[in-house]
Amino acid sequence: MSKIKNKPELLVPAKTEADQDGNVIRITPESAGWEYIGFEVYKLKEGQVFEAATGEREMAVVLLSGRANAATRSKSWENIGKRMSVFEKTPAYTVYIPNGDEVKVEAITYLEIAVCTSPGKGTYEARLIKPEDVDVATRGYGRIEREIHGILPEDKPADSLFVIEVFTPQGNWSSYPPHKHDEDNFPHETYLEETYYHKINPADRGFAVQRVYTDDRSLDETIIIRDGQTVLVPKGYHPVSAPPGYDLYYLNVMAGPIRKWQFTNDKDHEWLLK
Repeated sequence: MSKIKNKPELLVPAKTEADQDGNVIRITPESAGWEYIGFEVYKLKEGQVFEAATGEREMAVVLLSGRANAATRSKSWENIGKRMSVFEKTPAYTVYIPNGDEVKVEAITYLEIAVCTSPGKGTYEARLIKPEDVDVATRGYGRIEREIHGILPEDKPADSLFVIEVFTPQGNWSSYPPHKHDEDNFPHETYLEETYYHKINPADRGFAVQRVYTDDRSLDETIIIRDGQTVLVPKGYHPVSAPPGYDLYYLNVMAGPIRKWQFTNDKDHEWLLK
């Protein structure tokens, strides 16, 4: 029987207090033990500034909540951001920055941002992804229905990065039926590392559950998630459950050697697809 526990290798909690620069989560390829994804979260006070050079990586800065001014070396945007909580379900503003560039984000209000990175090739210019640019769709049915916001899905320009927001109503499941993308076997399946940044409403007492497992059960962990925690998915299937009474939001970041989302469903549960 699989044990229910918080496995340190997969669960990344937020810091109790933000660092001086506002950082509360920092995941690097080295800390995760993989090759492609970097992921950070910052909580900034009004007037506080996030600055970063992209180096050899492309970057997407997602405004999770709050408003900001943002600029790269060649472009700038004033007073972006609209929602004050992800649970308003308004599509996010996101700044895309290529490798070899830099970004500055100044908080106009309290601001929470997610900084998503992966290897870049310099193919695309910096741009602002506005709410009207985000693909909004309902996926699934019944208790596996959820709302998808495609910030950087496969058909939007980026070198290796995927960025998706998912809203799962209380009592529902998502990333379900379970699927995996851990084999470099295109066109049948692509290898994509993935992070899940979770937020729960209400946050003070709520929780969610995520299972990460492989066919041979060499990896089989059931993780209890609290608000503001991140789950790493280096391989395997990875369904998520939102208990009754608690709405669930998560921000997905994926990246791998080929920017295609080709996955394999768990054959035991594939019959649920309609």
